[in-house]
Amino acid sequence: MAVKIRLQRFGSNKKPFYRVVASDSKAPRDGKFLEIIGTYDPLIDKVSIDAAKVTKWLDNGAKPTDTVKSLFRKYNVLNK
Repeated sequence: MAVKIRLQRFGSNKKPFYRVVASDSKAPRDGKFLEIIGTYDPLIDKVSIDAAKVTKWLDNGAKPTDTVKSLFRKYNVLNK
């Protein structure tokens, strides 16, 4: 099973809110996931991610998507 760290979209029209989750790469975007890692709210530009969970999943072989990778870089998630 290939695991991806990716975003799940929540919220209503024009008011998105995202969860950062670890999920099977074959699962649908808003479908089944393995663990919630954090949240991202682009409207107020706020990120809340548990760095310990991220490092655990990266050590186990999970691959972050390009968008999640840019969020990690922008908010220095792995440097804490």
